[in-house]
Amino acid sequence: MTLREYLAARQRQIEAALDAWVPPETTPPETIHRAMRYSLFAGGKRIRPILCLAAAEAVRDDPAGVEDAACALELVHTYSLIHDDLPALDNDALRRGRPTAHIVFGEAIAILAGDSLLTLAFQVLSEMNGASAECRLRLCRELATAAGTVGGMIAGQVHDLEGEGKPPTPELLEQIHRAKTGALLRASLRIGAIYAGAGEDELEALSRYGDHIGLAFQIVDDLLDVEQTSEKLGKTAGKDAARQKITFPAVYGVERSHRMAEVELECAHRALEPFGERARRLHELAEFIVHRRA
Repeated sequence: MTLREYLAARQRQIEAALDAWVPPETTPPETIHRAMRYSLFAGGKRIRPILCLAAAEAVRDDPAGVEDAACALELVHTYSLIHDDLPALDNDALRRGRPTAHIVFGEAIAILAGDSLLTLAFQVLSEMNGASAECRLRLCRELATAAGTVGGMIAGQVHDLEGEGKPPTPELLEQIHRAKTGALLRASLRIGAIYAGAGEDELEALSRYGDHIGLAFQIVDDLLDVEQTSEKLGKTAGKDAARQKITFPAVYGVERSHRMAEVELECAHRALEPFGERARRLHELAEFIVHRRA
């Protein structure tokens, strides 16, 4: 199976699981469920849940049920996008090639749709089959920490907001992106590994991989905002510079940022050495993340 075929198969697996967990649009109150589904099924790449599945597969053959844990990651990620796009934050009108949730449903429903997806993520982890109560608790803790205010996604969002207009320094850049983007990507690997019963050495290796690929992901994301069009990205290009955000190109320049992404990619590959051939998909995903053009 090629990487393209693998991605398509895993996306279908994740879409089916998400569809099963999220209430239908006809379930009252219909408006909130339409808004949740509008953003959730807007055609995202599902990178985080696919990394979760691939990490579980690197630890154990056929880790049945891990797609539910992967769904929780996508629910949290989509909630963060809805809230990021709000006028009070990034004020973006385009996401995944479509008008953002607050443009379609209004700010109040968009806020509640994000809240609902976040809440559902922890319901999924607490109710999913195939994991012991101890494992479910551990996964809830992992996701909450990655999305939270101490080194997690919300911390990164706060640093990002407060950094607008400030001199772009390497220290502030790392503080923002290791939390805002890196924490949830790292958690994607850890959640898949924990679900599959990884030992401490395996978990540590996958955590290192997650650290490197998370940083590489953000470097490339910043570069794409500079180098690609809004049509290609499916979101507003050039908005980082317009808002005077602290990005890798702003701190290091475009050429050096490309080199930094390649260094992180190589480090990610090395972190997977203990897994041998079992990490094939993770190696391929690392290449895909760093060399994507949208």
